Parts: sequence; structure tokens; C-alpha cells
Amino acid sequence: MLHHYLIEPDMRHKLDLLAENYLGYTTVPIESLIGKKGKKQLSMRTIDVEKVKEYAGEDADITWQLYQKFQPTLAENNLEDLYRKVEAPVSVVLADMEYEGVALDTDFLNEYAKELTEDLGKIQTEIHEMAGLEFNIGSTKQLGEVLFDKMEIPYKGKKNTKSGWYSTDEQTLQRLADKHPIADKILEFRGVKKLLNTYVEALPKLINPKSGRVHTTFNQAVASTGRLSSSDPNLQNIPIRTERGRKVRQAFIPRSENHILLAADYSQIELRLMAAMSGDTNMKTAFIDGLDIHSATAAKVYGVDLEAVDKTMRRNAKMVNFGIIYGISAFGLAQRLDIKRSEAKMLIDEYFKQYPDIERFMNDSIDSARENGYVETLLGRRRYLKDIHSKNHTQRAFAERTAINMPIQGTAADMIKLAMIDVQAEMKARNLQSRMILQVHDELLFDVYKPELDEMRELVIDKMTNAMELEVPIVVEAGIGQNWLEAH
Repeated sequence: MLHHYLIEPDMRHKLDLLAENYLGYTTVPIESLIGKKGKKQLSMRTIDVEKVKEYAGEDADITWQLYQKFQPTLAENNLEDLYRKVEAPVSVVLADMEYEGVALDTDFLNEYAKELTEDLGKIQTEIHEMAGLEFNIGSTKQLGEVLFDKMEIPYKGKKNTKSGWYSTDEQTLQRLADKHPIADKILEFRGVKKLLNTYVEALPKLINPKSGRVHTTFNQAVASTGRLSSSDPNLQNIPIRTERGRKVRQAFIPRSENHILLAADYSQIELRLMAAMSGDTNMKTAFIDGLDIHSATAAKVYGVDLEAVDKTMRRNAKMVNFGIIYGISAFGLAQRLDIKRSEAKMLIDEYFKQYPDIERFMNDSIDSARENGYVETLLGRRRYLKDIHSKNHTQRAFAERTAINMPIQGTAADMIKLAMIDVQAEMKARNLQSRMILQVHDELLFDVYKPELDEMRELVIDKMTNAMELEVPIVVEAGIGQNWLEAH
């Protein structure tokens, strides 16, 4: 699976599918032994050994045949090191983290569920008052009719051709926000409902009765950038941009009174990698001098002294800094900052004047993708871009943006994996009682045995900072607390 993930990151990697595609062989489906998913599905331990041995033997044989097929391809594409030094060892670290799990404060979640239910009721009442009638806010059909037929809010979207209903997706509602305050209220209603259903009410039910903790599954072969994802439950998607969402982190606690949580995350890692990978002197210097990168960018773009940078300048520069990594256009920037397109274009043009090597890096990434059909991270992880020559402008533009972003985002993913491997190895070598329990993109969470706190903080910061050798300083921020919110 991991070999194929490195060779073809955008494809699926299930054994049955790979057997079909690469060996022309159809495997015995597990359903033929234990039945289809559901309450009536049997356990493998109840099946006759004679039947199971054929199924298990086939799995082992197909795995061996696929290994022999993928191994030479891995070598041809210079991916052996990435597999051996990153993907294989990090899989062991992830198994340890899944086994450890994380403790939850169920009393807090039960109280918070009551609070959110109350909030939901209030928001629903406000929406009904604004609309002048009661209706089911969760029904796309009813919501569309209320907003666009009864309230006559101007609608620019297209009706769904199959159902004939108005679209009321997030994008549509965001566009309506300046036309009527009801749009923001509906978005708030949906956000609270999702928080309540997906996390606050769901998490306590997922506590393992044996360990007393929640055990997520880390998916190593899903995101084509090399990033990890998390499921059952997804602990990487807790919305932390809203106060209500952040509060969910309060429920994650140490395993005992002898433990405390330590959260360590990379500061502005993608921007630092952009500076290092592009080699841009101005941006590298700003990081080396320890300047606030958004203020430093604002000073350069607006042509003022650092001290003269105001909040609006810094906010605009911050949006350009992060937007550039994702290949933002003048139109996109204008929309995000609510400014004229001409001003947005001026900001981007000035940005590239001040950071010329970043523009060169972006153009080189696109050229490389056109020439080779893929782009790479610093460690050689590849992402193939089949639409880079597409005649369809939208598809081609998306491939070009990916060509810019993937080497940076993928290198950040490789970097934290290396850090996880190094931290775990050192913790085991020192026989520490503390445990690494979660990874959320640029952040690692540890359940620390209190007497080891100083040692752990020093160890984690050191290994994360030095996971890769780069020409810009890497900054790791670490905090402690009695819950995840406090530690972050």
C-alpha cells in the first residue's frame, strides 16, 4: 500500500484493486466469508479455518507479488529513501499513537452539548423571525424557497437541474451575506449543528471501554500531498477558527492527574519553506532577523518603514503571503480582502518586485510540471499533474496552482513525519513514560508524565526544529495545559 501510495499518490491503494490493475487477478472478497457490512456480518473467528486459510494465503501471496512489481518502480523513481526513512518508520509511530489514544472529559462535553443545543434554538428563532415564518432550516428546498421566492433576495446562482431547487451551499450563502443578515445566521446555525452532531455528542460514544480513551485512525495513504488524515473520529477537522469550535479542544485532557498535555507546533512553516525553497534573499533575511513576516512584507509592499505598518497593511500582506503559496489571483485576493481588483493586482505585482525569487520559484515549478508531468518535495515525494496541459482553463489553472503549492505543503508534511520518527525514537531510547498522542498537520500533542515535562519540552522542540536542514530558522512553539485548548 505504501509503495503504491508513493508511486501513484492520487489513486486508491486497496489490495483487491491493485491485484486487479497490476496482476489481472480478482481476489476472493471478504464478504464471501463473513457477509456484507451491517449487524449480521460475522466475525472472522467464527469462520471455518479451512476457508480462512485460503483467503489469508491469497492476501499474503498477492502482497508478495505486488511488492515484487512495485519495488523496481520505487527505485526507478528515486522513492526508496522516502519509503525507508519516512513512510515505513512513521507507520510504526502512528500505530503506537493509535494504541495510546487520548482521554476525554465527558462531563464537559455533556454540559457543552446543552449549551450548544440552547444556542441552536436561539439562532433558529432569530432566523424564523427574519424570514417571517417557521420552516425547516435543514431542508435545502424549503430554505431556497424562503430566501429567494418569499424574501426575494436576489439570486445569481443556478438551480439544480435534477431537483429544480435553489442552491443554498456555503458559497451561495457567503455571497448573500452583504444582501441580508439571514445568510450569516444560517451559516452560524449549520456550524453549531455540525459541531454538536459531529463532535460534542459523538465523541463520548467513541470512548473505548477497555482503555477509557478515544482512539482515532491515522490514514497514511489518503492525501496525495503526503499529509496524514484522521478518521473515526476525525480529530484533524475540529474547526478552530471559531470560538465554539476551539472550545471542543477543552474536552481533550491528560490520562491522569500525574500527566499534563504538551502541544508543539511549527510557526508559519509553509512560508519558511517557501523562503528556503525559493532562496529569496529578502524573505530569508526577514526570517533570519526574526521579524514579523507579515509586517516585514507589508513594509516592503507598501514602501514604508516597519514602524509605519498599520493593522490593515499587515492584514493585506498576510493574505498575500499565504495566498501566494496557493497561487491566488488578483480576483481571488480582491474578493478575500474586499478591495478593488486593481488594488489587489498592485499588491501582488509589488510583492513579486520585493520577492523576485518567489515568482521565479513559482514559474519554475509550473515549467517543471509541464516538462516532467509531476512536481516534487525536497525529499522527492511526487505528485503527478495530468491536467497541466489541459485545454480546459479551469483544470489547467488548478494543476498550475497545485504545482506551486504541493512542493511546499508536501515538504511540510515530510518534515513533521521526520520529527515524529525522531521524537519517538528518542523517547524510547530514554525509556520515558510520556506519550505522543496526536498529530494535526503542523502540530504534535503529547500526554506528558509531569516529572518528565522539562525534558520532554526540550526534546520535542529540538527534534522538531532540526528535522530538516534548511537555510531559514525553524520556530517551534510549545505550550502546556490541563486540556488541549489550554496547551495550544
